[in-house]
Amino acid sequence: MDRIRYAGGELLTGSEIAEAVVAYAAALGRSNSAASIDIPVRTNGGTTRRAHLLVGPASQLVTEPVDTDLEELVDAALVAELRAATTALVPHPLVDRMQIDDADTDELEWPPAR
Repeated sequence: MDRIRYAGGELLTGSEIAEAVVAYAAALGRSNSAASIDIPVRTNGGTTRRAHLLVGPASQLVTEPVDTDLEELVDAALVAELRAATTALVPHPLVDRMQIDDADTDELEWPPAR
């Protein structure tokens, strides 16, 4: 489990979730955009609730591992969604976006094949 310190408060969530939130916030910051997300968190009583966060360029998130007897919070669908959104914000070189097949580049090779 990880503790996220955010906006003067603390949220306890799964380590993989916290990692995905921070990566997404960083990507949003680099792209000068923001988004709201819902993540599962543990309350002081140990129950699970959802927290709504606004993350973006001004987000100041700090995460730290927490030793606890509580069961790790896992939300694979949320983590996959956050990772996909993060990847979509990361600039990719033009070559990565072009589906170039080796056979399509024969005429570009120098010296030309004989």
